[in-house]
Amino acid sequence: MSSNVIAVYPGTFDPMTLGHEDVVRRATQLFSKVIVAVAAGHHKKAMFTLQERMDMARKAVAPFSDQVTVESFSGLLRDFVVARGGKAMVRGLRAVTDFDYEFQLAGMNRSLMPEVETVFLTPSDKYQFISSTFVREIAVLGGEVDKFVSRNVQDSLMAKVRSLGRE
Repeated sequence: MSSNVIAVYPGTFDPMTLGHEDVVRRATQLFSKVIVAVAAGHHKKAMFTLQERMDMARKAVAPFSDQVTVESFSGLLRDFVVARGGKAMVRGLRAVTDFDYEFQLAGMNRSLMPEVETVFLTPSDKYQFISSTFVREIAVLGGEVDKFVSRNVQDSLMAKVRSLGRE
């Protein structure tokens, strides 16, 4: 673990999956502090409110609470990372299809924050196919999601689906 290096792991986390949790776990092995930065998601239509996503993320990363905090942000990620003293940005890569977008994003972020490195982490093999989009769709269509999300996320997801009248 690098001493006193703050890493930021940004995302919408709508909802947080076991793959996200695995990336957080891996990041705690490399950095002294990890900030899970939950995006307000102005560019995406989220199923969960910002507060709901933050609550789920806090419960999901509770085992790492000595190193991990959960915060929200809106606006430029650059401003959030710089204000928190971040020196690394963690991005999860599931498959080759993620790489092109993430590579472009890393280049843009390097231009905006030359002092911050982007670190790509891959989740365990058993989580590489999981995406929040797939999890939401499976839940809305009445499928089981317990293999893809933690229990607290599953409970929140099922409650949300019921409240939307889609179960």
